[in-house]
Formats: sequence, C-alpha cells, structure tokens
Amino acid sequence: MYVDRTYRETFSAKDLVPFRVVIKDSDMMILVDKESYVPELPKKAEQITRFYRTQLEDYIMRDPIFKTTLEPHLAYEDAPPIALEMVKAGNSCGVGPMAAVAGAMAERVGRALLKKVKEVIVENGGDLFLCIKKPRIVGIFAGQSPFSDKLALKVYPGESPLGLCTSSGTVGPSLSFGKADAVVIAAPSAALADAAATAVGNLIQTKDDVVKGVEAAKRIKGVTGVLVIKDDRLSAWGDIEIVPRA
Repeated sequence: MYVDRTYRETFSAKDLVPFRVVIKDSDMMILVDKESYVPELPKKAEQITRFYRTQLEDYIMRDPIFKTTLEPHLAYEDAPPIALEMVKAGNSCGVGPMAAVAGAMAERVGRALLKKVKEVIVENGGDLFLCIKKPRIVGIFAGQSPFSDKLALKVYPGESPLGLCTSSGTVGPSLSFGKADAVVIAAPSAALADAAATAVGNLIQTKDDVVKGVEAAKRIKGVTGVLVIKDDRLSAWGDIEIVPRA
C-alpha cells in the first residue's frame, strides 16, 4: 500500500546525513551525523532491517495471532527479543503487539547503527527513535487541526535515547479507533511509546477527550510525556517542551 510521506520534505538538519531504507512495508528515514557517515552505511541499515523483519516474519508463521490481535497477547517463551519487546509494550498499554512494531523496529535499527555512528534519528511512519548530541526540533503534523505544522517538540541530548511516537485517527494508514489529529508519546522505549500512542489515540473521539487521553497516558508506566491534539484543542503533560515551529 502506498503511503504519502511528503512530511519528510520538511526534514532539515545540515549536520546530519539522511537516507532511506525501504523493504516491503518498512519505509524508514534515517539521519546520522556527518562525521560518522560512510557510503556503506545505508546498505548496513538495510541488512539490519532485513534481519529484524525476518525474525518477526518467521515468528508470525508460528504465532499468527501475534499479527492480528488487537488485545494483549502471550508470546512463546522462545520468541525473538523484538517480538517479546512488542508484546510487553502492547500488554502494558492494553493493545496488541503490532501496535508497537514501528517503534520497535526504529529502535532496533537505531541502536544497531549506534555501533558505527555517534548520532542517529530513525523515523518510521511518524514514529521516531533518537539518540542525539545536540538539541533537536521535531515538528508535529496534526492533519486539519490549526496546530498542525505550528508546533514542535524540543528534544535534548540528556533525554535520549528516546522514543517519540505518534498516532492519528485522521492522518496516515495506522489503525486507530479514535479520531485524534495527533497523539504524541515520549518514552525511553520506542516500542512502548508506539503502543501507548495507539492506546491513547483510541480514546479520543472529540476535542473534549484530550484531557482524558493525557490522564490515560500518565497511568502507563514508562511514559515520560504526552501531547494530545484534536481540532482546536490540545492537552499535554510530562517531560516534553513544546515550542513554536520555525
């Protein structure tokens, strides 16, 4: 399925080198520091992505419910670590393990690349893993909300490694039972941030639900920050800094 990722055209960081990795439905934009970049790095990132995709695909052959369930799941004891991580994240948030797949994949690829680079940002369909050496600005796209492209989050090196994941019921292909324009979750685990964004997003039907969404996020152990946007209303909590988008 084709997914419009024109928001990537707004990425701007003169000291980082961007490249894409596309394998089947995995489509990641990766940015690394110029000092560490070598021409072989995109190929290495592709190999890492294939490795983890193969682990998940092989596991799903044995445990097909893992892929389809929208509820907490019990994985086999010998499931690969990435699958166990997704199950743990989903179970913590009351959703299925696939709600954590984009964040989990972004973090696995990012952490593997950190063996070769000093700084990395992996964006996987609006879900990010960041390990940074200087403050970075992450823009927020929220569909037709008046806040869309007007706000950003400022992330500091001391907060990273960090997962910063977004769920929307009005933008993009991700499954959501809610109608939030954007739910952004910050957590040390990108898998947890991804699953939590889905869980909170499911709760948002009208703009009157933004505070309810924030309260739900606060109850998820490991979540360090949340921003919920619906129409002309937003609510936020935690260790996040909201700034105007330049």
